[in-house]
Amino acid sequence: MTDAALYTPPYPTERALRSRRQIRWWLYGICLLVFAMVVVGGATRLTDSGLSITEWKPIHGAIPPIGEAEWQEEFAKYRQIPEYEQINKGMTLSEFKFIFWWEWAHRLLGRIVGVAFFVPLVWFWARGQIEPKLKPRLVGLFLLGGLQGGIGWWMVSSGLVDRVDVSQYRLAIHLTIACLIFSWALWLARGLAPQRASEPAARGQAGVAILLVVLGLAQVFLGGLVAGLHAGLTYNTWPLMDGELVPSGLLMLEPAWRNFFENITLVQFQHRIGAYVLFACALAHLIDVRRRSPGHAKRAMGAFMAVTSQAVLGIATLLLVVPFWFALAHQALAVAVLGMLVVHAQALSKAR
Repeated sequence: MTDAALYTPPYPTERALRSRRQIRWWLYGICLLVFAMVVVGGATRLTDSGLSITEWKPIHGAIPPIGEAEWQEEFAKYRQIPEYEQINKGMTLSEFKFIFWWEWAHRLLGRIVGVAFFVPLVWFWARGQIEPKLKPRLVGLFLLGGLQGGIGWWMVSSGLVDRVDVSQYRLAIHLTIACLIFSWALWLARGLAPQRASEPAARGQAGVAILLVVLGLAQVFLGGLVAGLHAGLTYNTWPLMDGELVPSGLLMLEPAWRNFFENITLVQFQHRIGAYVLFACALAHLIDVRRRSPGHAKRAMGAFMAVTSQAVLGIATLLLVVPFWFALAHQALAVAVLGMLVVHAQALSKAR
């Protein structure tokens, strides 16, 4: 069977199908790069490496220090910020290099993602391979990526003057935008896949599947707040927190809205509640799909199992007091879960 036979009339031309396939695989590559960047970013956070480069040089900064003099110059800049004075005073040059390379790798990946997106975009556009309806979406995705670079520096700059770490607000936004870019690129890629004949989705199921993606992104944001406040290092029991299902002190800060972003107790509690809500919605959706649209049940089951695995890993990470590899795996799996939810939502949207 040819690709064209997978579509209903009017059939796309062979050239259009070939272009869709090339663009689809290019977007898959972008997703892999963004995934890698999120993982390296997580390692950068967990090793407290994010403030090791104190300047934003989008072009020149791609070249790391060469020679002893340049390393000493970079180290001298780091010794001027509060993190060194209050946390790492007495650090050796060798120890500085360790944190420097994590942050440098994270920024280098950002540059690679930008080039890997922009150059093929111009190529496909110049050759007339991009369909009109896809052009504004790809441009929007590119602009969001550029904004993400600025947000990254906005985040780092928050820890260079009056703090010894970055703002949890900015960290959560930076992580969420990265996951949004991943989800959007994957959505566009799946939208270019051949439209195979499948059972129609029952009424409302596509909307619920999209809601699961939104809940997944919200949970990423809440996880970013937890990471930013190191909230996972407290209340390392489950399902109780400090011996209670609903711990005390949830609204101890004034004004009350600050508690949702700055109160360690409430920040961890709402991340737990977010996981419960996502799990319950994924389970209810699976039951509904199996009952009304069994042809899509396998994919719904995969999405539910991904959500469940992430919840189990999150609990293990908490109980073990956030060991490096568990925490890093938890962040990586969050992106994978989003990928599963996006693929499922895109398929139901096509089958609607």
